[in-house]
Amino acid sequence: MLCQLRGTVDDSKLPGIPQGPMPFNLSWRASIRYYSTSLQGSKLFPVKELTTHDILLQSRFIYQPAAGLVHWLPLGLRTYRKLQAVIRKRMDQAGGLEMELSSLSSKNLWEKTKRWDNNELFKFKDSKYRDYCLVPTCEEEITNLIGDLCSSYKDLPLLTYQIARKYRDELRPRGGLLRGREFLMKDAYSFDLTKEDALRSFDNVNEAYRKIFEDLKLPVTVANADSGSIGGDLSLEYHLIHKSGEDVLFECNSCQTVSNVEKCQSLPEKGFKGAKEAECQYFINKDRNTLIIMYYPKGRTLTPRYIMDEIPDIDFSIDEEMALAMFKNESEESSSFLVKEIIRVIDPRVTSNTNMPDLKVLYHRNSMFTFTDIPIVEAVAGERCYECEKGTLSEHTAIEVGHTFYLDKKYSSPLDCTVVNEKNESTIVYMGCYGIGVSRLIAAIAQTGRDEVGLTWPQIIAPYQITLLSNKTSNEENLDVVAELLSSFDLQVDGRDGKFSMGHKLKQSKVAGIPLQIIVGKHFPLIEIEVRSPIQHSQELKDLYKRKTWDWEIQESPQTAGCSEKHLVHLTGLAQVVDLLLKCL
Repeated sequence: MLCQLRGTVDDSKLPGIPQGPMPFNLSWRASIRYYSTSLQGSKLFPVKELTTHDILLQSRFIYQPAAGLVHWLPLGLRTYRKLQAVIRKRMDQAGGLEMELSSLSSKNLWEKTKRWDNNELFKFKDSKYRDYCLVPTCEEEITNLIGDLCSSYKDLPLLTYQIARKYRDELRPRGGLLRGREFLMKDAYSFDLTKEDALRSFDNVNEAYRKIFEDLKLPVTVANADSGSIGGDLSLEYHLIHKSGEDVLFECNSCQTVSNVEKCQSLPEKGFKGAKEAECQYFINKDRNTLIIMYYPKGRTLTPRYIMDEIPDIDFSIDEEMALAMFKNESEESSSFLVKEIIRVIDPRVTSNTNMPDLKVLYHRNSMFTFTDIPIVEAVAGERCYECEKGTLSEHTAIEVGHTFYLDKKYSSPLDCTVVNEKNESTIVYMGCYGIGVSRLIAAIAQTGRDEVGLTWPQIIAPYQITLLSNKTSNEENLDVVAELLSSFDLQVDGRDGKFSMGHKLKQSKVAGIPLQIIVGKHFPLIEIEVRSPIQHSQELKDLYKRKTWDWEIQESPQTAGCSEKHLVHLTGLAQVVDLLLKCL
């Protein structure tokens, strides 16, 4: 990396150095630190044949010492820190207070929330045989902390966040940064006195997320989502639509509702006469007196949690064989079937025309109840939307990059996070939690933005905004002048003179996704600018170009790989044109 040093160094206290002030007013060329620059790499490689993860590795953004682990190299670290700054700005504007929690968490907190038995936790014992885990998320720790530090309703509302490393013992880490054992995450937590306040906090953070992705100029899709193991009954996911994504989304063409496959219910197409054959699955409730039988079309994927609103005490931890055994044993011990119930849940695709399986238990007809209007299978493209009952569902694959949850009292209740309200009564606080996978987002941006030449980054997080290059015929002093003129930009000067050709250096810059390549050549003071990624000209740029100042010319369809357009501009207008171009990217 090349640096520019200016100022005065007082070396009087440095042993072995001639005494007296040594003037420093060196150009970037004179002040090159001749340490190795090989961390950025020098080899060209066949981009088309590589996965995005391999491009990140070959371009020296990251290094992977083992499956699921990543070292951040200089280019990757610059991108990560810039993304941090984008997130931090919007979280601060939303009222968030940044902190940094320990990466270690004690077993007792996770036992209180019943999450210690998670197989994806990295668990270990210290020298005194106390149990800990490496945190995959921090609901337990932050709730315990706020419960200790906040005692009054006057301390609320409160929004905290951190950008830190998290850990998950993935059995099969894959996709590089998309699914690793160690990852970077922005996690935020809100604490409120009432449910209404908590929902306002939920909306507030989601608005901050909208601004974050708007700053990044990313076309995110927001989807209704299942809260999963985190908990709560309201959550939204943020996705980048891409064929490589592991998540499946469904979108209605009428009401425009978008939902994750785990959340999306659907109805059969109009005119559907019913499945030919049904299969069923047995469940039992928590008091073991009610057997739940779900009937659904053979070959479809059952989604039993869709019945939770109607049967909230269903026990999904008991498998089918055990559920049947428990119900039969209880029935034999009971003096009659009157205390026993059977609830049949029949998917709308199962009709009177459908061949039904035999029931595996005895029953009393007065103790059987039936639901027939609740979809209980995963949606498929082409079916009707359950929300509006009019539109047709289309399917998209996507990469999840953010998730927000309204938690209610999921964590504050077992961890006794309370405050005293205005009536001097102790009350449990309401919570929300909000995550952005920072390393995952970097991978997703790289994946969705790559082309046949290499990576393309939103300029706001590109490792550098500009690569400044010169060919063999250019004067060194000319390069000094341009470097000084562009010093206010995030500039990378490729000064590997004589070691690599201009074409080699240009390709490396484009593979790394640097937004602008600026070339100082034989036509100086005319400067050539290559724009790496597609650009939409602003009205300001169009108006300025019409004035025909600075000998400015635009070639909109250059026959150059990895270049959307070229500009030729006089040195006097270079900085202003560069500024306008970056704003358009």
